[in-house]
Amino acid sequence: MSSVQDTVFDIIAKEANIDRAKITPQATLKDLEIQSLDVVQIIFEIEDHFKISLPDHDANFDTGSVSGLVEAVEKLVAANAAPQA
Repeated sequence: MSSVQDTVFDIIAKEANIDRAKITPQATLKDLEIQSLDVVQIIFEIEDHFKISLPDHDANFDTGSVSGLVEAVEKLVAANAAPQA
């Protein structure tokens, strides 16, 4: 498990007030019964923690599933870490 995944799981658990053990990469935010306002807060917390901006609607980013959210964060963090040309 990557540190990004650990952090995303922690943020989801904290903001949605659910047991971290229920969160799996295969789960969707809907599966976890996370309310839409909580999803918004989770996104804000992730963006703030990692200093990134997740796109609202981008076919390249699946933010509906936990694994998709983790992948999106990892891609954006890697892109921010890459030297600018």
